[in-house]
Amino acid sequence: MNARPAMTQNDFSPLRPPQLGAWSPALSVSVVVPAHGGPHLELTLAALAAQTYPDHLMEVLVVDDGSEPPIRLPEIRPVNTRLVRPETGWGISTAVNAGAKAADGEIIQRLDSDMVACREHIEALARWHHLTDYLVTIGMKKFVEAPPLTAGEVYRAGRLGELFDLDKAVASSTEATIAKTDGLRKSRNPYHVCTGPTFALPRDVFHAVGGLDPTVARGEDTEFAYRLAMHGVVFVPDLEAQAVHLGLPAQHRDRERAVRAVEPYLAHRVPLRRDLRKDGGRRWLVPYVEIVLDVTDTSEAVVRRAVAAALDGTLRDVVVTLVGPWARLHDGRRSVLSDPCFELRLMRDLFAHDERIRLIDEAAPTPAPAPFRYRGPVDVPLHRSTLERMVEDVQKDLTGVLVVDLPDGRPARLERTSALGRALLLSAPGDDLDEVITVTHGVRHVAPDRYWPPTPAKRAAASPAPARIGDGPPGGTATGAGAAAKPAAKRAGEPVGAAVPASRQPAERGLLGRLKSALRPD
Repeated sequence: MNARPAMTQNDFSPLRPPQLGAWSPALSVSVVVPAHGGPHLELTLAALAAQTYPDHLMEVLVVDDGSEPPIRLPEIRPVNTRLVRPETGWGISTAVNAGAKAADGEIIQRLDSDMVACREHIEALARWHHLTDYLVTIGMKKFVEAPPLTAGEVYRAGRLGELFDLDKAVASSTEATIAKTDGLRKSRNPYHVCTGPTFALPRDVFHAVGGLDPTVARGEDTEFAYRLAMHGVVFVPDLEAQAVHLGLPAQHRDRERAVRAVEPYLAHRVPLRRDLRKDGGRRWLVPYVEIVLDVTDTSEAVVRRAVAAALDGTLRDVVVTLVGPWARLHDGRRSVLSDPCFELRLMRDLFAHDERIRLIDEAAPTPAPAPFRYRGPVDVPLHRSTLERMVEDVQKDLTGVLVVDLPDGRPARLERTSALGRALLLSAPGDDLDEVITVTHGVRHVAPDRYWPPTPAKRAAASPAPARIGDGPPGGTATGAGAAAKPAAKRAGEPVGAAVPASRQPAERGLLGRLKSALRPD
């Protein structure tokens, strides 16, 4: 196995899977079948008993999701089949998680209990995982009304066409999407087609993203696939992994309710569904952009301005993460005014109760499940349109990282989470992630003018010798002989390099003045 070849976006063309029946499998597969009642379970298990994948490499875990009466395994079933019953909870997510937890296989194959898979189904999806270990393989399905069949007939059938009138079957909408996007190779959001009834992935990847979310009652498969995308996987549909779904999908029975039922779950958890986040003034469970600012050794005044700018942009679906040595702070007795951590403690007390602001000691490797992360100097407040324009530009060509080269040489970056996730999967400790992302998604450097646009009014107010980004020590605080001459920091939304009007400087000069003003009686 070539463990992890670099692939661009979702283009898996470099992979060449073996021909069905002409190779020797080596990886073990655990087929997880969640079932509540399971009226068609015996047909599902009969089809699995006839699979071409070797018996000694395949186990089947039927997860009884609170069936009454409890499920009993039928006579015709795969050799290595066992029942699993979740200790708590209910629903598909809970059942699949319980099955994955009990699984011994290196590959987790999910299969619904009303699916009849062709004989080569497991083999077709598993063969890709012998090539590399960061794929999610997706099987095909058609919907049919269940005819009167016995488990014996399913077990003996050589092809699905012997059991079902496939000409009258209802095609899945995902197959049309797959065809229009060159087998998902050119898809912008390939996770959309990973809709649950049949897919396979490495067990380690399943657990790395946390499994399915038991709090999601509808759309749990799409939400799980979205988190897989943020992890950096490549989605591979296999047209030879055919199956039929017994019964029409819920959308055919009551489309209006089916769509309404899934909307709140996906709106809160899949930020890329911008069509579901049109309500003004709302806050969502998973933000669209995480804004990460390093506030170590930075004054409270500079951080306050940066946070205000971050939360007051035209793109407000954000969360602000302030990275600093918060662990230094203790709640024991101390001198409040001479506290060596005075600025840090002031920031904590100022921001700790705002749910849009997080205080952490070290930034996570990626902002998952948020799809984007901004990182830039804390003393360069965002313009109101900075984030919106950066996201707009990277979404045009799915760039992995957009780097704005600021005038003083420092970068401001917008990073795509799926690109970061892919880079972490492909890199070794100490590797430059941008070098990997250059291959898989692309890294683009741009000038700052579009993202911190100057305005005629601001240019007219600027002094002949405008302040530049980076003048003075990092963090916006000055020390030594030149401290008194340092201009006040810019307000949110002012252009990069704009001077601060002299009329503002005295009012913003020091913390002591603000404290005196706050303590002065009315």
